[in-house]
Amino acid sequence: MFNEERHLAAPLRWGMVGGGRGSEIGYAHRASAARDRFFQLKAGAFDIDAARGREFGSNVGVDPERCYADYQSLFAGEAQRADGIQAVSIATPNGTHYAISKAALEAGLHVICEKPLTFTSAEAQELADLAKAKRKLFAVMYGYSGYPMLHQAREMIRQGALGEIRIVTMQFAHGFHNTAIEEQSAGAKWRMNPAISGPTYVLGDLGTHTYYLMEMLTGLEVDELCCMRQSFIPSRAPLEDNAHVMFKFKGGAVGTLWASSVNAGSMHQQKIRVVGSKASVEWWDEHPNQLRYEIQGQPAQLLDRGMNYLGQADGICSRIGGGHPEGFFESWANLYHRFALAIDALERNDQAFLEQLWYPDVQAGISGVKWLEACVKSADNGASWVKT
Repeated sequence: MFNEERHLAAPLRWGMVGGGRGSEIGYAHRASAARDRFFQLKAGAFDIDAARGREFGSNVGVDPERCYADYQSLFAGEAQRADGIQAVSIATPNGTHYAISKAALEAGLHVICEKPLTFTSAEAQELADLAKAKRKLFAVMYGYSGYPMLHQAREMIRQGALGEIRIVTMQFAHGFHNTAIEEQSAGAKWRMNPAISGPTYVLGDLGTHTYYLMEMLTGLEVDELCCMRQSFIPSRAPLEDNAHVMFKFKGGAVGTLWASSVNAGSMHQQKIRVVGSKASVEWWDEHPNQLRYEIQGQPAQLLDRGMNYLGQADGICSRIGGGHPEGFFESWANLYHRFALAIDALERNDQAFLEQLWYPDVQAGISGVKWLEACVKSADNGASWVKT
């Protein structure tokens, strides 16, 4: 069971860029960071409209004098304070991640950034190098990766319960953008603008989540891939609203990934299935408290979160007993809990602790950007196979 007595000497003073009024993701960051009392929201640049951002920040409990007009004034202003922020979360559109992250690291702040990390792997690597030079945490918010049953699957795979991994199938295919919703929705519109979203839409917005789960669960590395993508709503071109990717992994395993926002009638349909020589596991984010476990020749098993027959793999454990549903905010809170522990260890120069602590770090972000680059290259060359 989760240990709520674990604490830091003092909560981390924390700020946000973006995530203001009406932002579902902004609320998820704030609610999850506050869950274990490891972070306290002290400042922010919440909105491109300075007055609206100040009003919003004040309404959620931030001193109006620490609600800044933009990220530059946020970092400069907080640097002048003895009680200035120590860490910042970046919940802004994709095209701003590089500049804001770089400025935050140069200001001596720990950074938690939304995905995809940057438009290019060169930019992502530059940020990783800067974070290392500054000795600062640079984490990526792969929010689904904190679910306990994913870590149960990870441990089972590590222990050989599935045998040799042969196949991984992945999908994140909802139907909410089956029509040109961007004509009425600002939140959808920027995602379909290459200048803001980058070179992909559903691959970067959805596929990166499930791709990271594959890496986290299996440790497999892609050797080469083949990507086919479509814009079923023509006005979205050159960005895709549907894509299929085939993988050849180093060591002989293979896989597929389907990312879509035009899967009419679907909610999320984010699933990952890992097939081994002896057994398979499957996880679905709409039913995150269960893990389907199938051993060849035996009846299928549905493993439930919080039960004594499960391990406590990697410290991602249940916050409440089995039978009670845990969900999205608990997953995010699990990640923020680990970000705080990593920041604390960095500040104490506890390298041994950091080496055994799992969290979605900057290398996970770099890997996601490299994957997107390879997908675009493949699709733009007639769905050719591309080495990664």
